[in-house]
This record gives sequence, C-alpha cells and structure tokens, in this order.
Amino acid sequence: MPLKIMPKKKHLSAGRVPLILFLCQMIGALDVPLDLVQPPTITQQSPKDYIVDPRENIVIQCEAKGKPPPSFSWTRNGTHFDIDKDPLVTMKPGSGTLIINIITEGKAETYEGVYQCTARNERGAAVSNNIVVRPSRSPLWTKERLEPITLRNGQSLVLPCRPPIGLPPAIIFWMDNSFQRLPQSERVSQGLNGDLYFSNVLPEDTREDYICYARFNHTQTIQQKQPISLKVISVDELNDTLAANLSDTEFYGAKPNKERPPTFLTPEGNESLKEELRGNVLSLECIAEGLPTPIIYWIKEDGTLPVNRTFYRNFKKTLQITQVTEADSGNYQCIAKNPLGAVHHTIAVTVKAAPYWIAAPQNLVLSPGENGTLICRANGNPKPRIAWLTNGVPIEIAPEDPSRKIDGDTIIFSNVQERLSAVYQCNASNEYGYLLANAFVNVLAEPPRILTSANMLYQVIANRPAFLDCAFFGSPLPAIEWFKGTRGSALHEDIYVLHDNGTLEIPVAQKDSTGTYTCVARNKLGMAKNEVHLEIKDPTRIIKQPEHAVVQRGSKVSFECKVKHDHTLIPTIVWLKDHGELPNEERFSVDKDHLVVTDVSDDDGGTYTCTANTTLDRVSASAVLRVVDVPNPPFDLELTNQLDKSVQLTWTPGDDNNSPITKFIIEYEDAMHEAGVWHHQAEVSGTQTTAQLKLSPYVNYSFRVMAENSIGRSVPSEASEQYLTKAAEPDQNPTAVEGLGTEPDNLVITWKPLNGFESNGPGLQYKVSWRQKDGDDEWTSVVVANVSKYIVSGTPTFVPYLIKVQALNDVGFAPEPAVVMGHSGEDLPMVAPGNVRVNVVNSTLAEVHWDPVPLKSVRGHLQGYRIYYWKVQSSSKRNRRHIEKKILTFQGSKTHGMLPGLQPYSHYFLNVRVVNGKGEGPASSDRGFHTPEGVPSAPSSLKIVNPTLDSLTLEWDPPSHPNGVLTEYTLKYQPINSTHELGPLVDLKIPANKTRWTLKNLNFSTRYKFYFYAQTSVGSGSQITEEAITTVDEGKMAMASRQVDIATQGWFIGLMCAVALLILILLIVCFVRRNKGGKYPVKEKEDAHADPEIQPMKEDDGTFGEYSDAEDHKPLKKGSRTPSDRTVKKEDSDDSLVDYGEGVNGQFNEDGSFIGQYSGKKEKEPAEGNESSEAPSPVNAMNSFV
Repeated sequence: MPLKIMPKKKHLSAGRVPLILFLCQMIGALDVPLDLVQPPTITQQSPKDYIVDPRENIVIQCEAKGKPPPSFSWTRNGTHFDIDKDPLVTMKPGSGTLIINIITEGKAETYEGVYQCTARNERGAAVSNNIVVRPSRSPLWTKERLEPITLRNGQSLVLPCRPPIGLPPAIIFWMDNSFQRLPQSERVSQGLNGDLYFSNVLPEDTREDYICYARFNHTQTIQQKQPISLKVISVDELNDTLAANLSDTEFYGAKPNKERPPTFLTPEGNESLKEELRGNVLSLECIAEGLPTPIIYWIKEDGTLPVNRTFYRNFKKTLQITQVTEADSGNYQCIAKNPLGAVHHTIAVTVKAAPYWIAAPQNLVLSPGENGTLICRANGNPKPRIAWLTNGVPIEIAPEDPSRKIDGDTIIFSNVQERLSAVYQCNASNEYGYLLANAFVNVLAEPPRILTSANMLYQVIANRPAFLDCAFFGSPLPAIEWFKGTRGSALHEDIYVLHDNGTLEIPVAQKDSTGTYTCVARNKLGMAKNEVHLEIKDPTRIIKQPEHAVVQRGSKVSFECKVKHDHTLIPTIVWLKDHGELPNEERFSVDKDHLVVTDVSDDDGGTYTCTANTTLDRVSASAVLRVVDVPNPPFDLELTNQLDKSVQLTWTPGDDNNSPITKFIIEYEDAMHEAGVWHHQAEVSGTQTTAQLKLSPYVNYSFRVMAENSIGRSVPSEASEQYLTKAAEPDQNPTAVEGLGTEPDNLVITWKPLNGFESNGPGLQYKVSWRQKDGDDEWTSVVVANVSKYIVSGTPTFVPYLIKVQALNDVGFAPEPAVVMGHSGEDLPMVAPGNVRVNVVNSTLAEVHWDPVPLKSVRGHLQGYRIYYWKVQSSSKRNRRHIEKKILTFQGSKTHGMLPGLQPYSHYFLNVRVVNGKGEGPASSDRGFHTPEGVPSAPSSLKIVNPTLDSLTLEWDPPSHPNGVLTEYTLKYQPINSTHELGPLVDLKIPANKTRWTLKNLNFSTRYKFYFYAQTSVGSGSQITEEAITTVDEGKMAMASRQVDIATQGWFIGLMCAVALLILILLIVCFVRRNKGGKYPVKEKEDAHADPEIQPMKEDDGTFGEYSDAEDHKPLKKGSRTPSDRTVKKEDSDDSLVDYGEGVNGQFNEDGSFIGQYSGKKEKEPAEGNESSEAPSPVNAMNSFV
C-alpha cells in the first residue's frame, strides 16, 4: 500500500521511539541519479517570445538530460521541421539547440514562426514551450512636412512624436540638434506615448529644433523625426504685428493671455479604462494644461495606494504600481489643480492574469506495484483550462494505460509497472497566455543509495543550528534513521528535527554535540549508510569595542577593536565606513587591533564598523566619529541707521559646529569701482551680531560676514543689500610721485593714481604742476584725465625740477599736495677721466688711480667709473694671443680701485670711463703696465720608471704655469723603513732644462718618498710628491732564510747591533759628503726636451711632509701621491674678480679699495726641516688693502 507523505518537519518526542523518517512516494525534491534509467527532462530552452537580431545567426536553445541520452526533433508552425533539408540550419552536437546561419546568406524573416522541441528516449518524450521567433525591426520615420508652429504666450501645446512601430517597441526621448535632452518640468513633459506636452508655452520655449528620437535597443539603432519649429509670441510682439497691419480704427490691441483653470490634455473626458496583467507594472497617466501650471494628485477610490509598490514619475503626472495583483483593480482618480480651479479624471483599472502555477506537476518515481498522483493546478483571470499530454501527444489519443485515471487537474496511478514509464505534459491556458510543464513517471526498483559525500566535516558555532545532510535515493523510497557515535542507538531526543530530504537539524548545537553521526537509508531492496562529522566552535566575540569620538579637523583619531575567537579559526578584521569600504588614502591605517585616521577631514565623520569574519561566523561593532568644523556662515544680513559716512550692519550667526565662535570678520565690496573684489572692513567679538561701520564717499557698498572659531573661518555669508554713499571731494592725493627723464630733452612725471574707492566722486582728474628748482619760473600746470603719467617736452638736459600732483573730481580739489624733486633726462658723459696711474702691487694685483671728471660733464646721475683691462702678451714674448677685455665697475665717486687676479710676468693695458644712467662716457688713454715674475705652479706630473736594485729613474712635465723663467728644479727624497719611519732627507738640484733624472746607489728593496718642485728667481713653487720601491736582491733573501736559526742566538744579535752602529755612522758621513757634492755620480740622460713654458698645460698640487701610513698599513701604489695637511695652495693666482669690482659682485670700500686681507698658510718642513727650504707663495707676500 502507498506510504503517506510526511510533513515538512517532524519533531521527535522525548520518548525512546527510534528516530525514523517515513517518506512519501514522491521525491520531486531529489533528482534521479544520472546513472539510472530515466525519461528526458528539458533543462534549458529559449523564451516563449524570442526576438532575434537580424544581423546575427539565430540560435534556438533546447537542452535536455535523460538515460539513455535523448534524441531531439523540432516542429515549425505545427509541422515537422526537417533540418537536414535546409543547409543553413544545423543542430548542436549532443544537444537539441538549432543554429540558423543567416550572416552569410538568408534572411531572418524567412525563419519567422513558432518552434517546438521534443527530447525523446525509450522512457518517454519531453517537449519545450512554443517558441515564437520574430526578427527585431527598427523602421524609419515616414517622411512628412512639418509646418512651423506659432503660438501666443500662455497657450497649451502638444508636439506629436508618433514613432514607427518596431519590435520590440522603441524608447522615446526628445533632444535638440546638439543631442542635448530638452529640459522637462511640471510645465513641459513627455507622455507615455512619446508626445511632448506643454501645459502653457513661454517665450523661452521658442526654438527650431524640437526633435523626437526613437531608440531601438535590440538593434542598437536610433531613428530621428524631422525637427519641429516653435515660435512663442509675447503680447507686445503681437500688438506690434497688429499695429503694422491694421488701421487706427481697427486696432484695439491684444490682451494678455488670461489665466485659466486646468483641463486634461490626456486622457480625454472624465473617465477611461485601463487593463493590465498580473505581475506587470501598472502605469496611469494624467497630463493637464492651464495657467498657472496645474499640479497633479492621485487617489484610489475606496482604497489606499500600496505603500511599497507605488511610485510617481514625470513630475507626478504618472502613477506606477509594480507587481500588480488582482487586488489592485479599482477606480483611480487623478486631480489637476491650480489657483483657478480643479478637474478630475477617473481611470477604471481591471487586472487580468495569464495562467500562473498553484501546484506544478513534479517528477514521480515509483517502484513496480506502487500508486501515485500527478497534480497540475493553475490560476488566472479568466480561469485557465487544463489539458494533459503524454510524451507530447494529447492524452485523449494516447495509448490506453489501465494503471492511470484522469480526474481534471490530477492523474491517479495505481499498481504501476516498469513498462509504463512516460513523460506527462500539463498545459494551462487562457486568452492571455499558457503554462506548459513536463513531469515524468519513472518506474524503478532500486536499493537505497546515499548521495551525500562520505565523512564530510561540518563545523558550527556553538548555540547555533547545525544541519547534517543525507541526500538519498531509492525506489521504493527508503526510510531514514540517524545515529550518533559508532555504537550509538538511534536518535530519540526531542532536540533533533528531521527534514523530508533526509537532513538532520540540531536547532541549538552545544559543545557536547561534537561527534560522528551516521545516516542509514533502508527499503525492501537493501540498506545504505554514511558517516559525517560535527565540530562545535567557540563564537567570535569583540571584547573591546570601538568608542565614539569627537575630534578636530586635522588631528588624529584611533579606534580599537579587540577580538576573541576559537583557536582553530583565523578571523579577518575588516573596517568599514558608513557600511562601505574605507577611503583608499594613506591617512587610513589598520594594524592588529586599531584603525588610525590621521589629518582628519570633514568627510571623515560617520560610522566606523569593525567586522570580524571567520569561515563560520561574523560579528561587528560600530562607533561614530564626529568632526568639529568651522562655523556655518552668518545669514539674514540687514543694514540700518544709514548715514552719509556710517551704517549699522546686523546678522544672525550660523551653527558653530561644536566650536564656539570667537569673532566675526566683515568685508565690503565696491560694486561701482571693483565689482567682485572684497576688502576687509572690520572685526567684532564672536558674541556680537551688530557692527557700526564707517563709510567712504561715493562707494556702492555691499557687505558680507564670516564667522571664525578655533577650527577656522567659515565661508562668507550672502551679500547684504547695496548702499550708495554721497560724493565728496578727494581727501588724498596720488602717491609715489616721481620725475625722471627718458630722453635728454624731456621730463616724465609719474604717480600712483587713486583707485575708484579713493576718488570720492565722479570725474576723477589730476592737476600736474612743475618748475625748475633753481629758477624763478612760475609753476606750470595742466589738468589730465585719470592717468598715471605726464611727459614734459623741451627741457634742458639733466636739470632738477620741483613737481606736485593734485587730485580733483566733480565736487572739488583734494588738499594741497607735497612737492617732490625730479630731473629731466640724462645724456652720455662728455669727458674721460684723466691722469690715470697704475701701481703694480705684486705679480697678481695692481692698483689704479684717476682724476674725477667735472660733475657738469657727467650730464646725469654719476653711477661710478668703469675700468677696462686686458692682457697683451707675456714678458717672455712667447705668447702673443690676444685675450678679451675684462671690466670692473667702481660705484659712486671713487677715484681708485684694485685689479686682482692678474697673470704674473705679463703685460697689460687699461683705460677708465665714467658711467651715468644713460651709459658710458669716452675712454681715457690706454695705460700699460707689467706684472713681475711669480713662483711657478707644481710640475704637471711626476713618474718613477725603470726601478732596479739600486736605482730609480724620475720623469716629469714642467709646471703648467711657470709664472716667469724657471731657474732649476729641487728634488728631495728620503727612505721609509718597514715601520713606516722616514729616514734622512737628501736635497738635489736639477737644471731647469731637464725632464728626466736617474738616482743611483740606492738601497735595494727600499721604499723612497720624493718631493719635487720648480723655482724661478722669485722663489720655489708648489711641490709634487711620489713614492717608489727599488727591486729585491733574491740571493740575499735566500741567504737570510738559511740563517734563520743563527739569528735566534744571543751572540749573533749583539754582532748585528755593532754592525748596524757602524753602518749608521757610515751613512751619516755619506749624506754629509753628498750634500757637499761628494763621490756619488749620477748618470744623466740628456733627452731633447722642449722649453718647459710650452709644455702641455697641467696643474697639480703637491705636498711635502712626514710620511703617514694608512690604517691597514698597506704601502701606497707606485705613482700615487700622498697628500698631507701641509698642502700649499696652487701658485697660479687665487685672486678672483669676484673679490673686487662691483661688475662681478665685488666688495669695495668707499675709496675703491678691496675689503679683506691677502693671507697664506705657511707650509711645514719635511722630516728633516733644516735640509729643506719653504716654497714662497705670493699670497704670503700680500699686505692688507683698505
């Protein structure tokens, strides 16, 4: 006998009855496993109303599953569609989907029709909906001639659109030629039919490009109607037109368009009908005309409008109700109202319904001999008709089946057999549509199987429900039992709930709910079981919640959020602002427990939420951040007690935004003279709301007020009303008055004019007066317009003038102005300085003297004297290259100056010129002078080559700047022992024409340090240093290694000390004799070298002093130079033009002398200072010049 259907949930009693779920024979909620034989099921199909794009291939979908896999066939317009006969139609492999290739050839219209798909296997046949295939259409507008429309101001108007009928219908909108949407309002709006309605027209509605557009989304095309021209004539224009065309007796004049009560433009009449289908959007529209523009209201008679489904569109001219039901039927009334009256229109709404399911038939799986039912219940308005089919054939003509009985919307099956498996179709239809459902009856005999994966792990938060799945299948349907633990008994406590799909629910899971659960499924053909595991986790909690904060803008705020969670779960902390993501800015930083916001701004205020997420739960806590801000601006500014030179201003303060207002700042604008420019007027305490303001004449004042608190200043208030003060004579004169000629025969008088605010009245002018300072002439005056310059022509050259500029306006003159002195224009000086004398101070410095020129010959402001000087050639006559002239300027009336940075041993010329504002005067006669010899620079290079056991060869290049005639070279050298101590110093003189020298009789394997410099008759130049090592005697090295054992004996050490003493005595004697020109001959290689003065110009600093080792005691590389703290400055002149004349930013005293002293740092002696002489430097010889 058939099993009874269980309720959705069954709560177990507290007794000891085993927890067994007796399931019904229907398993519609469970899919039949695909490895079992089953009839076809449609899984995917195209929509019933299928509009296709004619530019793309047509794809009609039909997918189905079944065992064995189904085959597919199609009907078109009720007859078989043989796709093999049409080369453009193919069926997707393994599917019933049709692909119709119309891109390369063919037209979509050819394949327009009603298609139905059938999926069939040995167990039955399923059919799809009737799929109506239609190509989309976007037709063009029919051509029409649109006459221009002319209306009187205030009339109503409807501009028709009448778009072409497309598929699907077009979306209508109005734009102009620039593709800008036309503005709409309560007065002008677009109706549901696309027409543009004007409740009344205004002159600004005049335009020639009212264009209706239709957009067809399916084909992504837009069609355009011809532009409509509208001209709205005002009453004045109409009267002018009538006057021009009628006689005086005929013309009475047009009257302004009278205001009128509303009337409806659409819908017409007092009543109308509207029908809509259930589930659609109900749209009701009322558009009225009238003057003034009417306002629309909506009500439902004998009912209320649904709150959550009612929306107003198009400035309340359209009422929309979404998801409309039969309960929304009734009378709706729209009311158009303006000050002159009201009008009503009633719309009777009827809601019809296409069929909709109450209970759709479900797949039925029965075992042989069982009973069952298929139920198909639908509703609609009108009531739908139910029709049954089996395997796509009306059941009335299908083969007889003694096991089934049809009872209206129900098919009853009894004692079914396996051969009676089939697919049944239920069709519910009325005049508004149809529903088609496939449901199979599959007769199977299958033992139970568990479909849920084995050993699944469920993790649940404590005190929350747990759901343990046990999806199953079997025929007959199995009974389900649950057990806890491997040896536990069937669950029987009332805390469990069993669902009809086999799921076990634990409504409140506790820690002791943890464990292994077993699901057992049994039917008469067998048994199956499955184990799942449940873990209960501690809930995630926020133990330290963020707190509300109030901070100032620009400061920092921190929110704390500490989370406690189950140790096996890893939470993710997320911060939100106002339920959205945090701003993507560096100011927001999140660490483990904190959110920090730096440089808080006004926009940062809001609600901050800390959310802790794990894989099982989610908790959150919020805090509000309030940011104090600058005050809101004051408002309601008012001017009272308006007098000629004062007014009282009052205002109402704005919100202080949680920070008290400390003061108010008042600014004014002069709309007459400086519109848009605001100036400071006054400040008052933050407790005041009134200020007495002093005013100036002839100013059109507007005032505004800003509030300030500890956070900052508010934006300005709205401007006050304007207040124009009376005119008066100027109370001040122009400033910055100057008189300065631009040409030898003119005087340019300039001044800073008064601004409009300072003019005090209209007609601002200036009275300009001048006369010679040293003459008896009367003042010459001229009145000029509001300018800033006046030029007096025909003046003598550079004559002092007295000048004054007075302001005046239409009311009167300003007070008497101050007198200033100026000069007429300058001319070039006439006389050159005389008696130019040069005193050569040293090889790089000369002092120049000259006699001043008469002041009258300057013919301008004396700016100073300028010296031009240049080098002609060196005294050696070897360098005749001309060098460009150098310039030094000495300001004021100086009559002497210093020329620094000269080249020693050179010949110079110079001349002197006087300078005024116009330029230079004539030059004095050229005066020549010589600079004496100086000390040379260091040799350009020094190299040691060809080292042997007892000799080293030195090669060098002459100094790059000999600064005279070289007389000789000095070479000093000394050995360096293994402990880096310097030995005795040897001094050797070498002729000036040599560039190579070999030293002999040196010690083998010994490092030597060399000091080398050149000399002129003046003294020694800077030195260059170098180090080198003689080669090693390998025989002696081997002998020393063989005597290692002897060297450790005491007698040997004593002997070696005696020998060392004797050697030391001999060395002293040798050095003494050598210094006196003794027996140490040196082989000189007389290579032909050019004169040192024409060698390549190189420059190098040398050092001469004690040897010092590096930290790592590594010997210096061959050819390296060892600098010391006794380095001598380069001997080429260190004097710079920058240190002298103003022409190169030099510093001079008033008498023209150089400010500062020449000083040099004396170089220390080498290891044996008595053997060396210091190289004299010219900087050491300089004295101080004042």
